[in-house]
Amino acid sequence: MLETIEKQTGPDPRWTILWLHGLGADGHDFVPIVPELVRPGWPALRFVFPHAPVRPITINGGMRMRGWYDITSLDFAQRQEDEAGIRDSMARVEALIAREGERGVPPARLILAGFSQGGAIALALGLRRREPLAGLVALSTYLPLGASLAKESTAAGIATPIFMAHGWLDPVIPEPLGLASRDALRGLGARVDWHVYPMPHAVCAEEIAALGDWLGARFAQG
Repeated sequence: MLETIEKQTGPDPRWTILWLHGLGADGHDFVPIVPELVRPGWPALRFVFPHAPVRPITINGGMRMRGWYDITSLDFAQRQEDEAGIRDSMARVEALIAREGERGVPPARLILAGFSQGGAIALALGLRRREPLAGLVALSTYLPLGASLAKESTAAGIATPIFMAHGWLDPVIPEPLGLASRDALRGLGARVDWHVYPMPHAVCAEEIAALGDWLGARFAQG
């Protein structure tokens, strides 16, 4: 089981937001977002911020750091995906989802969110689940394992609401890659709420406000 950091906004949380960090960061990275995101009137939430496994990352000279999978090149058109690493991380996150069920929060009240690599894992896992999640949040990221998605995606996964946001100044994961991922998802029938902002590979206040609106709509339905 992955080590995690947890924050609760009230006793006996009925909802969980499971948030995956980006390459080289750890679970602490998005903890400060909690007070910026949470709004009055929301149900009690449990935020779960896992630490990705430590692994060698090829583009960083094989240096070992926290990452959900290896990156061999920043040329997305040419590089070979680390499918084994992606699927390993999907299984590890699935175990955290199961643990939330044991703690009284079923998948129908769990939001799986992620930034960059974390967002890629969120999309890859959420679209393949037989039991749908309440929603997927994919920030400054792209859709991995796209070649197998049409065969492996489920009706429940495709029906899961998705919030995607990107910076049009992003030098790490260029906006056109995010757009192509959005279009691929919509082509499968997924409901994607797309947002773009004048920012690099980062998160901005306007994005957090839009995400808060989107989350509030999910909570109102649950």
